[in-house]
Amino acid sequence: MKLSKSQIRHLRGLAHTLKPVVMIGQHGLRDSVLEELGIALDHHELVKVKVSVGDRDERDAVIDTLLAQTGAELVQRIGNMAVLFRRNPEKPRIELPR
Repeated sequence: MKLSKSQIRHLRGLAHTLKPVVMIGQHGLRDSVLEELGIALDHHELVKVKVSVGDRDERDAVIDTLLAQTGAELVQRIGNMAVLFRRNPEKPRIELPR
């Protein structure tokens, strides 16, 4: 699902007050972290992730892997924080603008 600019702007506003639900630290990305992220995306749809690994290139690689493995869309990335969105097909929680 490709998000439009207005939808991204709406999701960024909703994500502003969120706390990180998933944190990736010095041990990097593990299967258990991907599993927890999938559960969090199913439940919340909009999730803030803190990626505290290495330099910018390493963080970008980890975020790209997260997106590929979970099927989520990147809403925003600032520093070591990334906001991910994945629509729950059975119970959508967030109303997106058209």
